[in-house]
This record gives sequence, C-alpha cells and structure tokens, in this order.
Amino acid sequence: MRTVTKKEIVEQVAGKAKIKRYMVKNILRRVLEEITEEIGKGNRLEFREFGIFEPVRRAPRIARNPRNQQRVPVPAKHAVRFKAGRILKQKLAAIPDAATAIATAVTTATATKTGRPSPRTTRPKPRPHAPR
Repeated sequence: MRTVTKKEIVEQVAGKAKIKRYMVKNILRRVLEEITEEIGKGNRLEFREFGIFEPVRRAPRIARNPRNQQRVPVPAKHAVRFKAGRILKQKLAAIPDAATAIATAVTTATATKTGRPSPRTTRPKPRPHAPR
C-alpha cells in the first residue's frame, strides 16, 4: 500500500478527462473546501455509492497514560465519521490481504521450482474420528 497525494490525483484526473492540470487542481481544491465548510456547519454529506461523511461529538472520558498508568481526563470533541458506500466496500473487498498475497507467492514460487505445491502451505489431511 502506498500514499497517493493530491498532486497525483490531479494528474490522473487531468490525464483521463483531458483537462488542464491547473483546472483540475482548482476544482478539487474547491470541492474539498466545500466539504470542509459543510462538515464545519454540522451537516451530513452523502455521496451515493461512495460514502457518508457525518460530524459526531465524542463524549468526555477518562483515559490512561500508557507510560505511567495515570488517569487523564479527555475533553469532549468533534470528529468526522465516514461510512463507506457500496462501491467503495466492493473495491476494498477486492484488495488481497498481505498474508494471503505472500502465501500465494511462496506457493507459486515453490511449485514452480519443484513442480509440486509447497508442503508448508498445503493443509494436513484430517484425521478420522474414532468410533464412539
């Protein structure tokens, strides 16, 4: 996984839409400003199929300092909750787990070298149950 910057998104959109980069940059900047303004007013933003941005108030609570285990009061604060929409959930579900990707790569590499699956990645045969 890598971090994608606003500049990279601007370049991708400009290339796909055949629009000048400065125009895409201004539009994106303005969209982000509007989103920030609306959430700052306490409004809920809904982008169908993508997700929902919703301002929430976090209640005050007592936390614990992990260094010295001392109790520390945390004041109430405002935050933004994001709930992924259907299309975003589908895209996230399609991302392979790192462990699965590594296991697949190891199995493929071993099978290529030996011509058979790696014994470490194959499942053991289940033992038959003893009659009761």
